[in-house]
Amino acid sequence: MAVIETMLSTGGETFRGHRDGMLALIERVRLLEARARSASAAAKARFHERGQLLPRERIALVLDPGSPFLELSTLAGYMMDVPDADKSVPGGGVIAGIGFVSGVRCMISASDSGIDAGALQPMGLDKQLRVQELALENKLPYLQLVESAGANLMRYRVEDFIRGGNIFRNLARLSAAGLPVVTVTHGSSTAGGAYQTGLSDYIVMVRGRTRAFLAGPPLLKAATGEIATEEELGGAEMHTTISGLGDYLAEDDRDALRLARGIMAGLGWDKDIALPAQPSYEPPRYDAEELIGIMPMDGKRPVDMREVIARIVDGSDFLAFGENYGPGTVCGHAAIEGHPVGIITNNAPLDPAGANKATHFIQACCQSKTPILYLNNTTGYMVGRAYEEAGMIKHGAKMIQAVTSATVPQITLYCGASYGAGNYGMCGRGFHPRFCFSWPNARTAVMGGEQAAETMAIVTKAAAARRGKPVDEEQVTRLKGDIISLFERQMDVFTTSAKLLDDGVIDPRDTRAVLAEALAICREADRRQPVAMQFSVARP
Repeated sequence: MAVIETMLSTGGETFRGHRDGMLALIERVRLLEARARSASAAAKARFHERGQLLPRERIALVLDPGSPFLELSTLAGYMMDVPDADKSVPGGGVIAGIGFVSGVRCMISASDSGIDAGALQPMGLDKQLRVQELALENKLPYLQLVESAGANLMRYRVEDFIRGGNIFRNLARLSAAGLPVVTVTHGSSTAGGAYQTGLSDYIVMVRGRTRAFLAGPPLLKAATGEIATEEELGGAEMHTTISGLGDYLAEDDRDALRLARGIMAGLGWDKDIALPAQPSYEPPRYDAEELIGIMPMDGKRPVDMREVIARIVDGSDFLAFGENYGPGTVCGHAAIEGHPVGIITNNAPLDPAGANKATHFIQACCQSKTPILYLNNTTGYMVGRAYEEAGMIKHGAKMIQAVTSATVPQITLYCGASYGAGNYGMCGRGFHPRFCFSWPNARTAVMGGEQAAETMAIVTKAAAARRGKPVDEEQVTRLKGDIISLFERQMDVFTTSAKLLDDGVIDPRDTRAVLAEALAICREADRRQPVAMQFSVARP
């Protein structure tokens, strides 16, 4: 491979401007994440008074000390239920990520019960569905830390009730796929949510705290007239001695997490496969700190994405593929912490030659079983008479077909713009990449706001001409302003990540570590062969 020789000037005004803009965006992300942690931690005194741990304390105790935890979708739901940017708490009421428990890499999903008693939020539903999908795709055991008041009846939406059934369906699918579902029910697990506990292979309940029932005392009395206490209806002792719903009775949260770790240790996970030893590798030759000064805040300014590659791959070594053909589309081989990877990125819009090269490269990576990393920085496929005559549509379609049919893990990182069909050809979220992350400056849209506004202005003027009426220039100006505003409100990561159009926003300086973790997860999944069954494990 060839070492990428950097041309980046880190001492100039341009670099400093990019860096300052990126740092401001990173700070905004971190403040929002801190807001969610603070909102949950506000319940600390109440939790500790009743002998409970906060949700993040539970996660910290169940994870192996010092092991990595790849938290996912921290901005989920931001400004969706509460449109006030200063009051909206992101996260969807769920804390989720991939980490190690007793040496077993697993998906962890925890109710953030410090916020609204863990009541399920609309984007929390979508977040749970996404992490379940990731667990299925990556063949990961699924650990739930449950304490939820269920659906918020004051915000009831029938579509959430119907779609919420997918959570329970996925739990059954995980179990049937040979992926153990381990649940610690720390507190309430009510109504439909009781099946979040019931559809588990191993269930730990906490004495005096667990509550699992289809109808709580108020609903029971309203429906049947029967009067019973919460403990009588669904306490841990009843379920572990009479109903058989619970398998393990814990004395408190700490004891419950100890039992969960013991269950994971006892699975003998991956005992039948020999995972490859981690190969040796060299770090990049350039400082990761420089990644925050590469991308301009103005997406119209060109960027050499090889400067990004040089700071995330081993030894800054990159073997370019078809370097002189369709040069605006950069393809090549590299490694990230010893994991081989094919990289596709954009130094210009996608043209016919670039699309053909990318198609070839994708198929070659599938032939060699090499995962593909897409570094999105594209305004889309080229337009114009010459490009239409050159077959831009059919060559772009071939690239989209290759992305769709690829047989290797595909990981997408939005580094800059991801516009139009270029988002599709570069394996945008709609094409189900195994993982999808964003840098804080990333922007995703069908096109740039100014282009959309100008397009509609031309259409409006043409319509007026067909009707033989004069053009109202003030109306056109207002229209353009409205369209630009509409696009601008929807294209930044604070909107797209809130809608779960990625798996999380990452600091550019953390890119190598995040991608290495994702590649390791994919590599292990490809070697793992869980014992799939026709049905999921049923309770006794």
